[in-house]
Amino acid sequence: MTKIAPNPENLAPLVLAIRGEKVLLDSDLAELYGVGTKVLNQAVKRNLDRFPADFMFQLTAEEWERMRSQSMTSSSKASPMRSQVVTASRRNVSALPYAFTEQGIAMLSSVLRSPRAVEVNIAIMRTFVQLRRLMDSNRDLARKIEAVEMRYDEQFSAIFDAIKQLIADDQTRKAKPKRSIGFL
Repeated sequence: MTKIAPNPENLAPLVLAIRGEKVLLDSDLAELYGVGTKVLNQAVKRNLDRFPADFMFQLTAEEWERMRSQSMTSSSKASPMRSQVVTASRRNVSALPYAFTEQGIAMLSSVLRSPRAVEVNIAIMRTFVQLRRLMDSNRDLARKIEAVEMRYDEQFSAIFDAIKQLIADDQTRKAKPKRSIGFL
């Protein structure tokens, strides 16, 4: 079992969005911690009272199948989602994976007490913080773009109003009867 180096660059591609939550799958966490998925899940089950539904949940068969098909498609495009592809190919298909939220991963540190677990948890928490900062900066950028669009919409609105006025003036001028040239 190869260990993934616990730094945000390696961990960020492992973070998935499922049910509106950013999560890591049990198999990816087990690989990070250097233990088997079964060992990790047994440790969690022994301490199930520490993992309420907002800390950990099991994927449905539909979610798992959708995720597997997406990861297989992305692997053909040389995506950095190596872990999901490997996970999909080596996991017991009858056992649906567990997804751990940020709080669930933090709780794992109280269940798994090895030095590796501490090192991995620190790296995971830093990854979640970086992802949150990135999302916040994207939100700020979106707000700035929207403000610029509104400002230009107002300016263009004034231009369009002026053009409409010129067209209206031209039409009223054309609608007036022309005076004859010459003597009456």
